[in-house]
Amino acid sequence: MAKIILHDGKHTTDFPPIQKRLAGIGITLNTWPAPMGEPAQTLLAQKALNDAQKEQLLGFVQDRFETLKREQGYVTRDLIVIHEDIPGLADMLAKFESIHYHTDDEVRYILAGRGYFGFVEPDGGQFMLEVGAGDYINIPANTEHWFTMKDSKRIKAVRYFIDTSGWTPVYTERELLFA
Repeated sequence: MAKIILHDGKHTTDFPPIQKRLAGIGITLNTWPAPMGEPAQTLLAQKALNDAQKEQLLGFVQDRFETLKREQGYVTRDLIVIHEDIPGLADMLAKFESIHYHTDDEVRYILAGRGYFGFVEPDGGQFMLEVGAGDYINIPANTEHWFTMKDSKRIKAVRYFIDTSGWTPVYTERELLFA
C-alpha cells in the first residue's frame, strides 16, 4: 500500500490524493494485484531466487508486460530481488540514495516487500513515497528522485525498460532533505 511521507513526518495512505500529488510531477501510480496462486506465493516468500525462479515469477505477470509493451513501448523487463544477505548490498543501494534522474522512464511493479522513492517537487520541496506489494510506479525520464530501503530488508520488483542504457543514474548536486 502506497504511503506519502512528508519531511515533517506527516503521512497519508489515502490513494486518490497520493495519485494526484504524484501526477502533478508527471508520475503514474497504480495498484495491480500481485500474483496470488500457491506457486507464485511460494516464490514471493523466498528470500533469494535463482534465474529460473525469477523467470517463473515473471511468467505470472507476463500479461502486465504484454500490456505495457503494447501501450507504452516497453521492450524488456527483469526481476530484481533484494535481500539482506546480498554481498555489497549497502554499496549497491548507496548508488540510488542520492538525488538523481535517468534518461529513460524508471518503471517498477512491486511484487513483494517495500521500498521508498523520494521526489523533488518543482518548488524544491521533497517527499517520500513508500511502495509495497501491488504498487506500479512510472517515474518519467529526467525526474529528480532517489530510492532507499530504509528499514526494509527485502523487495522483489519487476523493472520495465524501453532502453536499458537510459537507466544509468545521473546525479544532481541537490541536497537531500530526508535523513
